[in-house]
Amino acid sequence: MLVSVCIPCYRSAQTLPAVVKEIREAFAKHEGYDYQLILVSDGSPDDTYDVICALCKEDAHIVGVELSRNYGQAAAKQAALAYADGDAVVYMDDDGQHPAEGIFPMLDKLAEGYDVVYAQFPQKHHSWFKRTCSRLYQAVAAWMGNRPRGIAVSSFTAWSRMAVDAAKNYHSPFPAAGLYLNRITTRIANVPMEHRDRLAGKSNYSLKRLLALTVTALTNFSIVPLRMASVVGVLTAVFGFLVAVIMVIRKLLNAHIAAGYTTSIAVQCFIGGVIMMMLGILGEYVGRIFMTVSDLPQYTVRRTENAPAAEKKEDKA
Repeated sequence: MLVSVCIPCYRSAQTLPAVVKEIREAFAKHEGYDYQLILVSDGSPDDTYDVICALCKEDAHIVGVELSRNYGQAAAKQAALAYADGDAVVYMDDDGQHPAEGIFPMLDKLAEGYDVVYAQFPQKHHSWFKRTCSRLYQAVAAWMGNRPRGIAVSSFTAWSRMAVDAAKNYHSPFPAAGLYLNRITTRIANVPMEHRDRLAGKSNYSLKRLLALTVTALTNFSIVPLRMASVVGVLTAVFGFLVAVIMVIRKLLNAHIAAGYTTSIAVQCFIGGVIMMMLGILGEYVGRIFMTVSDLPQYTVRRTENAPAAEKKEDKA
């Protein structure tokens, strides 16, 4: 069985050789499995791609891909699919936190008929900030129906060939293949395993990037925010009507009452804020539609190593 192990790489020159060595040693211990390693440098500013090239020269099973700029982990994962020939695809991080031996329990789970298998880490060795943001993202995705309830999502995941072929047909300029597959299959499972400390460095996820992921979970595959905006609009209209009725009754009961300047301003600010919020949600959808029909690429490949010429992808729309 050929397994394509795909690793998005960013500032991983120090950790990548150890991660690759561990993967190769793990496959050497399991007969019946062969590996293809796809290392995607996501516009890394250090010498990550030079390290990838050196690894490619040592091992013909390794494919190196360099993107033209930093597109983000989701785009790097999508780029790797263009070169994945395996019967299954496994995604891992480049920091050494995912144990290579964990690949094989996930492959066993795929053999049971599942299409997507996520590693479940009871204890994550992440910062408090990243753990909090991860919980927020997963809660939003579950609420939107983009993630099966009861399933813990992680970046260490295995996909069946059916899932890989389906993900290759996903061409949005806002890649989120994991959320996309949740609309394709319900055969999704977890495999518990250990989460380790990083070999070196620190996480590259900033608050801005994590918020962008949350917005993608909100808007990519759901119109729930638009429906919420409609409900809020109705509630605001009801609130405005009740305020108007109260003011009229007060005026009728006490003809000398002065016009409520403060109340009027407060109501206007409240209603105006709600309107702007709804326009912002609508604008997010319209903007994404515009960029999609503008045929923006998910990524652009600058160069590759050990990739067959027929399979090299310069763009992915």
